[in-house]
Amino acid sequence: MKSESEIRKIKQELKDKGVKYCIGAYVDIHGIPKGKVVPIEHLEHMAHGSELYTGYALDGLGQKPNDDEIASVPDLDHIIQLPWQPEVAWMPADNTLYGEPYPLSTRVALKKQLAKAAEMGFGFNLGIEAEVYLLKQHADGSLEVPDPDDKLTKPCYDARAFLGQFSWLDKMATTINDLGWDLYSLDHEDANGQYEFDFMYADGLTSCDRYTFLRLMAKEYAKQEGLIATFMPKPFADKTGNAAHFNMSLYDLETGKNLFACDPKDDPRGLGLTELGYQFIGGIIKHGKALCAAFAPTVNSYKRLVRQGDMPYFTWAPVFNSFGSNNRTNSIRVPMGGGRCESRNADGAVNPYFAAALALAAGLEGIREGIDPGKPQEDNLYELSEGEREARGIEFLPKNLQEAVDAFEADPFVTETLGQELRDEFITYKRREWNTYHQNVTSWEIERYSHLF
Repeated sequence: MKSESEIRKIKQELKDKGVKYCIGAYVDIHGIPKGKVVPIEHLEHMAHGSELYTGYALDGLGQKPNDDEIASVPDLDHIIQLPWQPEVAWMPADNTLYGEPYPLSTRVALKKQLAKAAEMGFGFNLGIEAEVYLLKQHADGSLEVPDPDDKLTKPCYDARAFLGQFSWLDKMATTINDLGWDLYSLDHEDANGQYEFDFMYADGLTSCDRYTFLRLMAKEYAKQEGLIATFMPKPFADKTGNAAHFNMSLYDLETGKNLFACDPKDDPRGLGLTELGYQFIGGIIKHGKALCAAFAPTVNSYKRLVRQGDMPYFTWAPVFNSFGSNNRTNSIRVPMGGGRCESRNADGAVNPYFAAALALAAGLEGIREGIDPGKPQEDNLYELSEGEREARGIEFLPKNLQEAVDAFEADPFVTETLGQELRDEFITYKRREWNTYHQNVTSWEIERYSHLF
């Protein structure tokens, strides 16, 4: 908590920049920002938790109509003045109840795991690769790629299609850099209408705050172009999905040294990863099936995570609970040069705080227990026979949301990490989502069956 003089100083600095309103934005179980708008004159009150919320009105906060209200407390170290609406200051926030951190707040859950890492002398660095579609939506809700020239079968890195949406891309890139996130690359991705923004990693909490804000920003700038930006995992059946790859490493809290990095010559497995890094991966693999529910949290997520052979076109889908080097058929990759591991399961629907809390906890368990993940898998795993795959001990990850939630529910690690209430809330909402999905009759079913029978 900031001192009164520090809060007053922040308030004056914001007023000098033209800020009139503040939003203390926490997220619900889905990672969607929620919050009240407070005039800048009341920032002191807001900073002390003046803004109260009926938790029953929100998804995943575990409250009933007769429960006392929760409060939100803004993080005044991560303020963003909205570039497109400079009168408004955006502040990520944590939920509290009776003045204590609220355990069903996913940002609070991540901070709890960061504190556990700190007890072991570790800081957690996280980089999230943001993939997003820029599309036109028609009155009937259907989506299409707005640029008629963006129609290559393999449009990845296509310079012409990139320039075709330069106005939106320039707004995004300029703002990312103006915010100090250090954008180092952007490109046209694997699908028509799809783009990726890569900016520097940061500590885990900061990266989750940034990814949450980025989704809001992308949608606002798309609206200015008469388009929509969607991070939906799989908006088109015949195109690649939106990932949000998690690039993770631990660093020494005293020196800042990357504890996963070493010369590949000093690594018996040759990937440029320390034993600590391999143990972290071992924990991720141990709980890989349960983690899948957090990384890929929607029905639609599993339209992206489709096994090759179950569809007529190429897939990058990480469906194997395994790791390797630059081999993208593994769910966990150690990119060239080492020093980090990348979980490729995460998609654009991820609640970054929720997933990061679980991933970090799994990695820390791997370190505490000295889990060896085995040899890196360098083959194209889709080409292995079932017998070869089983001999290597490589298991498939869940193939739909129901399987993922079953694995999530069955793993005691989840309860230990999140607490019973947050675990149960996630299961409740995701089972409801799965059941609702199956109660709907789709256009595919009508087309297939209405004249067949």
